Amino acid sequence: MKQITGDLLEKVRATSPLIHNITNFVVMNSTANILLAAGASPVMAHAPEEVEEMTGLADALVLNIGTLQSDWVVSMILAGKAANRKGIPVVLDPVGAGATKFRTDTVKHIMDEVDISVLRGNASEIFSLAWADIRTRGVDTSLAVTPDMIHDAKKLAVKLGCILAVSGPEDLVTDGRQVFQIANGHPLMTKVTGIGCGLSAVTGAFCARADGDLVSATAASLGYYGLCGDLAARVSRKPGGFFTAFLDTLYALSSQDIEGSLNVHPV
Repeated sequence: MKQITGDLLEKVRATSPLIHNITNFVVMNSTANILLAAGASPVMAHAPEEVEEMTGLADALVLNIGTLQSDWVVSMILAGKAANRKGIPVVLDPVGAGATKFRTDTVKHIMDEVDISVLRGNASEIFSLAWADIRTRGVDTSLAVTPDMIHDAKKLAVKLGCILAVSGPEDLVTDGRQVFQIANGHPLMTKVTGIGCGLSAVTGAFCARADGDLVSATAASLGYYGLCGDLAARVSRKPGGFFTAFLDTLYALSSQDIEGSLNVHPV
């Protein structure tokens, strides 16, 4: 995975894929800056009058329901169908799924209408789509990876027909067959609003340059992102300084850093 991660990062930096984000008000600025630091090109367009045309220009589409509104759901489905017609990856971040019926039903509705490539969220958000008794206690709720979680994630990935990227103290990526566990990442990443949403956008950028292997690209994006968190925490242990260091590390991460510290393994 170290070679794959390094190669994909180089492709993103060399080609600057355009990532169309229909994302929430809280994180638009940070998501754009995270994509720019990683080497991609962000665009934020959510009006139904233009989302199909914008998606037609993009290399990947990222949908994020953080500040959910009914009219945005229409835009997400229009853009998602345009992305499916074009054959570009679609990443869905089900922010807060399980917390309210509206959020959970909206994620299911989008997935009924759009072929989602990657569903990226924390464990409670993702598994709420399968089991109604799981409730999200906040957008940063997460669970540890266990053999039971791996088993359930594989089943759910097959049921939903997409890759699951489950974020937590350790991350899990599966398409129901392949499974990757990612041990990079730092607790300070949970102390800055928008870090998780930025990960979904970076996953879109890596998948845009995946040449078909979206599972490996998703695992590589989570490893890259978590490793940047590890290294940024060496610079600052306070949220404001950490985020600045994190952006700088996204921009400057080297192949030597990946070779020395990336912790992504098949399970």
